[in-house]
Amino acid sequence: MERTGVKAFEESGAGKKTGTMQNGQADASAWNLRLVNASHPIPASYPIDITLLKNGQSVDSRIYRDLQDMMDAARNQGLSPLICSSYRTADKQKSLYEAKVSTCMGQGISRKEAEKQAAEWVAPPGTSEHELGLAVDIVAQSYQLLDKGQEETSEQKWLMKHCSEYGFILRYPTDKSEITGIGYEPWHYRYVGKEAAEEIMRRGICLEEYVQM
Repeated sequence: MERTGVKAFEESGAGKKTGTMQNGQADASAWNLRLVNASHPIPASYPIDITLLKNGQSVDSRIYRDLQDMMDAARNQGLSPLICSSYRTADKQKSLYEAKVSTCMGQGISRKEAEKQAAEWVAPPGTSEHELGLAVDIVAQSYQLLDKGQEETSEQKWLMKHCSEYGFILRYPTDKSEITGIGYEPWHYRYVGKEAAEEIMRRGICLEEYVQM
């Protein structure tokens, strides 16, 4: 069941400023800084209100304007970014994860080992930022493969340089896999708010490191 609804959205802090620092420490309780990974699953009752995008994708309504501004700015530079994945229900995430597990098992390994390998690329349900509606996978229109080749596209080069201006970070950098638990994804952007994004990208750290500051 999708976690949607205007009432739930209001209760979750819609319209409030994004959280950044409190007394010199990152406000990890703020909606935009919520850490989601294998050790920090999404609460079952987590509320979300989504806004539908023109291409059928959807995101948390609170990030829509900044996301639209970022995409428009990229297009104004003659680029063609494409959002290929965004908000996912828990059922959708489960389907993607199980498909990856099956692919890994096809290599002749046990399910336990397959689950471990799959989790490096597709988060198990309840542990994916896509279920928050705060993450988007963006690819180049001319190159839509989700692989390392994305980083060579003009779209990704622009996004990696400018995403923080719109409150987004490259969530899974190439040198932070041991901390995030997720392999390098040069297409996965997460909304954290402009102040936090600029600090994270400037310092070359990941969200896990930022919320522990």
